[in-house]
Amino acid sequence: MPGGRLTQRERQEIGLGLADGLAYAEIARRLDRPTSTITREVMRNGGPTAYRADLAHRATEHRAHRRRQATPRDPKAPTETHGRDAEAVREYEELFTTVLMGSGMPKMMSRVMACLTITDSGSLTASELVERLQVSPPSISKAIAFLESQGFVRRERDERRRDLYVVDDDIWYQSMMASARSTAHVVEVARQGVGVLGPGSAAASRLENVARFLDFVSENLARAAEQAREILSTKPDTTPDGEVTSDDPA
Repeated sequence: MPGGRLTQRERQEIGLGLADGLAYAEIARRLDRPTSTITREVMRNGGPTAYRADLAHRATEHRAHRRRQATPRDPKAPTETHGRDAEAVREYEELFTTVLMGSGMPKMMSRVMACLTITDSGSLTASELVERLQVSPPSISKAIAFLESQGFVRRERDERRRDLYVVDDDIWYQSMMASARSTAHVVEVARQGVGVLGPGSAAASRLENVARFLDFVSENLARAAEQAREILSTKPDTTPDGEVTSDDPA
């Protein structure tokens, strides 16, 4: 499987594949590239409907030039931690950001979420995010506000009384519950519409079907999140010799 950066010819093939409606996996197969490479390439260059091979190639060259000219983001931080390859970490951060964007999260919010998630501490201040992502403070503020509203990030104060933005093992649970509550609100409003539009009408029937579907999804999402949290947070007991035991009877 070839490595290295995509060539201009490969980008042209990606553009043709998108125009033909091919899935990322099929384009990747034809180019003998990982699907993640194609996904990242398309999402960071306009998405499937706006991708242009020539513009993508120039943008990539420009980013590479800026990276060569740029100073390290954080001179005080070690270039490697736990033996990590700094370039591999940077590429993974881009991939994680791309996947979050593909799920519907806006670009800057995805960048902040990915940056927080891959830090060992799981927490950064606004100024640290500005430095790491090389963006303006208002951009970080807007992204954090969105992530907090969706339950992805929580705010704490550090010893210097600075706001600290945190992601931890409980964040995805909180986000799932926030999504379930939001969906439940849609259900409530849809059922209000049934009364307004008149039971038996086509529009009311449509809204009732929407309400029933989303009510089922919301209820099961919340239940699954609760069960997963309980199971994954339960640590097995161990005996003095290290043997794992269970509270459940055999």
